Amino acid sequence: QVQLVESGGGLVQAGGSLRLSCVASGRTFSGYTMGWFRQAPGKEREFAASISWNGGRTYYADSVKGRFTISRANAKNTVYLQMNSLKPEDTAVYYCAGALPGSAWDYWGQGTQVTVSS
Repeated sequence: QVQLVESGGGLVQAGGSLRLSCVASGRTFSGYTMGWFRQAPGKEREFAASISWNGGRTYYADSVKGRFTISRANAKNTVYLQMNSLKPEDTAVYYCAGALPGSAWDYWGQGTQVTVSS
């Protein structure tokens, strides 16, 4: 089992920045692909970004590409999401997720709220 705890959410004005953190505990963090998803009110949860176990590969949704950066520090069991140039449509609960390579997203955090005001 892997337990994930997100932090760093909050209220920010459009154009501002936030950095989300997700700390993992339990099994070996470095073996997992990590990702960030988000769910806006009334909408389904959607993929935002992911990073391979060694940080060598990253993927982004088109909606966040060029504005968000995912990174990880395996020595700290932590994955980050740096969010710049935030827009009101980025308002959502952001979830950290973990998966063994090639497997489904089996592990989820409780989420952290990000609200972007116009």
